[in-house]
Amino acid sequence: MSLQLAPAERLARARADLRVGAPVVFLGHGPDAAVVVAAETLSAARLADLRQLGDVTLALTARRAGTLKIAAYDGDIARVSVPGDVEVDWIWASADPSLDLNYPMKGPYMSLRGDDATLHREAVGLCKLAHLLPAVVVVTLDAAEARMLADQGGLSLVRAGDFPQDDPAVELMEISSARVPLGVAENSRVRVFRPMDGGEEHYAIEIGAPDRSEPVLSRLHSACFTGDLMGSLKCDCGPQLRAALQRIGEEGSGVLLYLNQEGRGIGLANKMRAYSLQDQGFDTVESNHRLGFEDDERDFRIGASILRRLGFSSVRLMTNNPGKVDRMNDCGITVVERVPLQVGRTAHNDAYLRTKAAKSGHLL
Repeated sequence: MSLQLAPAERLARARADLRVGAPVVFLGHGPDAAVVVAAETLSAARLADLRQLGDVTLALTARRAGTLKIAAYDGDIARVSVPGDVEVDWIWASADPSLDLNYPMKGPYMSLRGDDATLHREAVGLCKLAHLLPAVVVVTLDAAEARMLADQGGLSLVRAGDFPQDDPAVELMEISSARVPLGVAENSRVRVFRPMDGGEEHYAIEIGAPDRSEPVLSRLHSACFTGDLMGSLKCDCGPQLRAALQRIGEEGSGVLLYLNQEGRGIGLANKMRAYSLQDQGFDTVESNHRLGFEDDERDFRIGASILRRLGFSSVRLMTNNPGKVDRMNDCGITVVERVPLQVGRTAHNDAYLRTKAAKSGHLL
């Protein structure tokens, strides 16, 4: 029946619920189920209610667990028993490294092993998609009890099969487009693409009339509010954006994709948390890890899917990141040339750029 929610619609609703601190019910493939709340948005009242249902577990990524000296018996995540006498700020501080100095005595942690951690892993992944800290509190239930809880409370219900499997493409729809004269080229058009999973919209700035049968000069630019808009000196994003547009304008045709994947895919709030950690002496990669994220959480399938929708199959890619070249090739877009884009180095971002070169393989 078309009026029933599709898996992607259920996930989109659940992402929004986690952001406002609402519980979400996860159903496994068998009798297992769980009620989940994002650690970042958990309230004291909700914690008390969860304790009425059963034992409370905190699930963290292995990256965050490593900074807390917690054994990650489940590989990519760790499950920690939440003591019955701790308050909600114990959970907040365990999830958020910006609180480490204010709450240094959080342990000892009792890491759990055994049983299936699939629902915990999926819940942590959904927090990442919601641009929250990747940490959740979980109470496991049997499926019948979980369904009744969802029905009575009007809670979002997510099934294990709702989560998409690895796919080389992302489904997007072009929503609108219009001619937008730019300083670098008056013959320019902005196209807006919306992912079918309810995610943030992305933009393609097409300059001139690129030949679809030839490799197009292209830049996949991840949104950077601080650099692109505010002129921050902590990164080279703003200068790269302007240099890429200038280069396309000079050649007369090309396309720049402006992808809403702020902070290498972790979102602006978490990016500011990472900046705060950098002020404490951690580099950009270490800061991401302490937050519980990988070095780079961006989904390059989005850019590849937009290029295909625009009719391009090969590109001359403006980037200093060989990994981006590899990911585009993996996604079916042939990179025939890597065009360097080395601009914007300052005294404020020199250490950041050196870290990108040393730890992320950027050619700078």
